[in-house]
Amino acid sequence: MAFIGLDEVLRFLGHKGWIHLSPRDLLYLYPVKAISVGLLLLYFRRRYEEIRPQDLAQVKNLVLSISVGVAVFLLWINMDWSFGTHGKPAGFDPTIMSDYLTRLILIISRVFGAAVIVPIMEELFWRSWLLRYIIDHDFSKIQIGTFTWSSFLISTILFGLEHNYIIAGIMAGVAYSLLLYRTKSLASCILSHAVTNFALAIYVLATSQWRFW
Repeated sequence: MAFIGLDEVLRFLGHKGWIHLSPRDLLYLYPVKAISVGLLLLYFRRRYEEIRPQDLAQVKNLVLSISVGVAVFLLWINMDWSFGTHGKPAGFDPTIMSDYLTRLILIISRVFGAAVIVPIMEELFWRSWLLRYIIDHDFSKIQIGTFTWSSFLISTILFGLEHNYIIAGIMAGVAYSLLLYRTKSLASCILSHAVTNFALAIYVLATSQWRFW
């Protein structure tokens, strides 16, 4: 959240002409963000008792998680989610870098961040913490996958507002939350989210639809 705020502040200051920043300069923020969040996740890894990789040993959970991830990806790229957006977001376009090695580093960091770091961090935040915190501020007392209408609707809408394509984000939030309610497994949500983001990364690289990044 701090990095999102920093990105917006830098763009605002650049727009006002108070600092000089080119679109290229802003691209460097993503690798820093991915590495920083990744290191924090690694440092606190023993605290995340709600992530149970063994849940994925159940074939039905594994198949369902992958299926939901693919479905979210297909909906994201094939439906008109322009409501609530102002034009097409420029997205993350590493091709504006003239140096091949720099482009490659940015692409690798983006794919790794989207497919590994983001699914773990966001599912911990949205599906593990916020869904339960809305029910009870002492969220650790609430079982993973506990449903209430208020927690479902509030967290889903906020998840959508985090994304450039708000309706697409809400759609994804609904899908991942329903998966959590069905499986009671945060690991399943992480895998599903990772499948969506990895498929989207491959699609973006193959089609140059950078707006989806």
